[in-house]
Amino acid sequence: MIKILSYPLSVIFYIFFLLLLVIFHPIQVVCDKLFGYQAHKKSVDVLNFFLMRVVALLGVRIASRVKVDLPTDRPLIIVSNHQGVYDIPPLVWIFRKHHPKFISKKELSKNIPSVSYNLRHSGSALIDRKNRAQAIPEIFKLGQLIANKNYAACIFPEGTRSRTGAMKKFKAGGIEALLKAAPNALLVPFVIDGNYKIEQKGMFPLCLGAKVGYKVLDPIEPAGRDAVELTDQLESVIRKELNQ
Repeated sequence: MIKILSYPLSVIFYIFFLLLLVIFHPIQVVCDKLFGYQAHKKSVDVLNFFLMRVVALLGVRIASRVKVDLPTDRPLIIVSNHQGVYDIPPLVWIFRKHHPKFISKKELSKNIPSVSYNLRHSGSALIDRKNRAQAIPEIFKLGQLIANKNYAACIFPEGTRSRTGAMKKFKAGGIEALLKAAPNALLVPFVIDGNYKIEQKGMFPLCLGAKVGYKVLDPIEPAGRDAVELTDQLESVIRKELNQ
């Protein structure tokens, strides 16, 4: 019965998901062009609130523990494991007061309603994952932005999403570049648990009734420590939370 229901519910979900992206695209453009950064940011916040909640159409249950007192007078580097496209909305919404910016593959900066416009106009780093010579300077520029504005940079050090939930080895390059540009940034581990289940059997039909969780762990002071050591520590605390 659940398998049968997954077909119509997946169609309904995709319709609502796409509608949100299409409706908010012109809203973003108007907010950005007429009212500036703050208005654009608020439109993106609201969009991601709805994107985070629309998974309820699939019977997804969300449990989050995000009450950590984080400063707004210094930059943050939010370090997360990566399980799929549905990781982004909770990061944007939960850390909205810290102005989260993303490191994204440049292919996403074109032809996706709302998403591409926001990536191009919000200050996120658009990188070629196969070209380190292009990627590291772009990440460094993002580090300079968060250092100057006390914003947050979100990074998935695994590089690509885990389709099974099993974490991949964290890579230190991105974190190192961010810390070089923003050495006073506070490192914030963020745990995503269960988003991979939504697409466990592919993009259609989607799986119903997944239980997902989001948790902000205690921040880590870099204090001049080596980026590789810090990356290993971040990976370790997230693995521990996921019982991996």
